[in-house]
Amino acid sequence: MLLRMSSLFLRTLRDDPADAEVPSHKLLVRAGFVRRVAPGIYSWLPLGKLVLENVTRIVREEMNRMGGQEVLFPALLPREYYEATGRWTEYGDLLFRLQDRKGSDYLLGPTHEELFTDMVKGEYSSYKDYPVTLYQIQTKYRDEARPRAGILRGREFLMKDSYSFDLDDDGLKRSYEQHRETYIRTFDRLGIEYKIVFATSGAMGGSASEEFLAPTPTGEDTFVACHSCGYAANAEAVTTTPPAVRDLDGAAPMRVLDTPDTPTIESLVSYVNERHGLSVTAADTLKNVVVKVTTPGSDKVETLIVGVPGDREVDFKRLEAALSPGEPAIFEAADFAAHPGLVRGYIGPQVLRELGIRYLVDPRVVTGTSWVTGANEPGKHAVDVVAGRDFVPDGTIEAAEVRAGDPCPRCGSPLSIDRGIEIGHIFQLGRKYADAAGLDALGPDGKPVRITMGSYGIGVSRAVAVIAEQAHDQLGLVWPREVAPADVHIVGTGKENQVEAALELAGELEAQGLRVLVDDRAQVSPGVKFKDAELLGLPTIVVIGRGLSQGVIELRDRVTGVKEEIPLAEAATRILAACR
Repeated sequence: MLLRMSSLFLRTLRDDPADAEVPSHKLLVRAGFVRRVAPGIYSWLPLGKLVLENVTRIVREEMNRMGGQEVLFPALLPREYYEATGRWTEYGDLLFRLQDRKGSDYLLGPTHEELFTDMVKGEYSSYKDYPVTLYQIQTKYRDEARPRAGILRGREFLMKDSYSFDLDDDGLKRSYEQHRETYIRTFDRLGIEYKIVFATSGAMGGSASEEFLAPTPTGEDTFVACHSCGYAANAEAVTTTPPAVRDLDGAAPMRVLDTPDTPTIESLVSYVNERHGLSVTAADTLKNVVVKVTTPGSDKVETLIVGVPGDREVDFKRLEAALSPGEPAIFEAADFAAHPGLVRGYIGPQVLRELGIRYLVDPRVVTGTSWVTGANEPGKHAVDVVAGRDFVPDGTIEAAEVRAGDPCPRCGSPLSIDRGIEIGHIFQLGRKYADAAGLDALGPDGKPVRITMGSYGIGVSRAVAVIAEQAHDQLGLVWPREVAPADVHIVGTGKENQVEAALELAGELEAQGLRVLVDDRAQVSPGVKFKDAELLGLPTIVVIGRGLSQGVIELRDRVTGVKEEIPLAEAATRILAACR
């Protein structure tokens, strides 16, 4: 492949786009790889398309190596497939919904579990047909409320989704592990630094679930890691180790205290310590957060109260994951007016059962623990409110924020917290979709066997942005060789003989199988050419300039920054060696 910049459809930009917040967005636009069409919707220009195709090729090669078989479904899907599994409503506003001229409902597919399941049901009927793994690389659509960060979080994106179909749970575990190993090989080839973390399944359903996260300060996902035992988990999936249950005998009786003008946990702690002689901290208080929970497709709204230690906030992402597919929202003034039994700012769990309100608590709230909490009267709080004696929660919920230094649920060592971008997610779905579709195989005994499934996704277009996030410097992009749009960027600095030498060398390298981009623009200054070469970020840069008269050219390694002068007569051999 030989690309000449004099005819290449490319325009680099000097300044960052006004709406860009993260490095990948700034650099991919400035380097002319993508252009914005609408919020969350981008066009791919020639160099960007080459990178996207290289990423796609690597994903496809590794899936084929695993034994996956590629299919392709439509992006436009009829409503009935999603209606059968309940996801027409569960997905809520994330779905792009539309009607045809006859008024029939359709959607633009965010995922294709239903279609894969229906296809296998229509083609396979015997246990001898299984196991099988099918995959596609297809454009997906999600109506993100806040599309941002360029192609990192878009409304239209390219995704590889694969699905395993097995006769039993042991087979599902093998398929899951095969995909896990395949993802490791894939992301290693892409040159992405990643972390495998425990995760929740969300609207996908299923049991075992892991995410592949690319650590970066700009990531939207928070994850924890233990450097002692290797435990890692998405913040939504982190579990809290509860303390030991305490004996109720001997616990001090509950007391109600006057606590005027204590609207915050800090003011409450200060007041009861100074005015009532206590020695409590925020961690000894029980904060009760009221939310209203709606279920997609239902008009019912449930009032739910979540109790967490007062030194922690409720993490809404963790709360949403715990309540999925329910959608929580904070109680507002009008909601409190409709529930006069809830005294805003002074809610305690002592009366919630009488009010018929479900109460879920942080796992740290165990039987025998004593708390300072609301007394359900304006200006009053109660102390020595003991779990299991003065109130009995309806269950536990992982909704409190996770902090650096929290104990690892596996070994107890302090956890660290980092941010990352999700690039892959693997699920053991089980039989949710097989049950909805009635997907059975006739077993060796002639009896039906319900198929069990796994689901596995890779954000293909997102991977391009992730690589750009991790592989750049102050000058521009720094592409790993396997995904770069070309192997070598040859810059002829401007004089006619230098451009001619660049073209001659480019042709020689192309004949040797290298992908070559040559800057043969005659009316562009050497300074602009150098800046463009650094911005575009090809792994090997060759500069043909003043040294040509002495028979030497410059070879640059874009990754290390190392430069060396090499004889023109040896250039092809030296460049080939550098590129392999």
